[in-house]
Amino acid sequence: MSALQAAKLWLIGLTGLGKDALHIYVGLALFLGSAVLFKWSLASWKPWAIVLAAALLGEAWDIRDRIASDMALDLAGDWHDIWNTLFWPSVLALLARYRGLAAISAVK
Repeated sequence: MSALQAAKLWLIGLTGLGKDALHIYVGLALFLGSAVLFKWSLASWKPWAIVLAAALLGEAWDIRDRIASDMALDLAGDWHDIWNTLFWPSVLALLARYRGLAAISAVK
């Protein structure tokens, strides 16, 4: 078992959340956390790109682990995880950009 898989199981055990819920929480934490840390607007593409990069890297690692363990690939499941991770950061970014929500357009 890879370090990533062990970390996921540890987080699931620690939080009591399911795998899908963890994707949602991690996506939101990366989106909001990177905006605060780097003082980026939520309307900027940068916090969203951080979430995208993390989601793609995580799924690439999952695919690598499956191949190394001679497990069947689950590309539909991988796509589901990426979509699940990006959904709420995408909604918040679009709201911040196109609805002019001052409360979320600039995190300072």
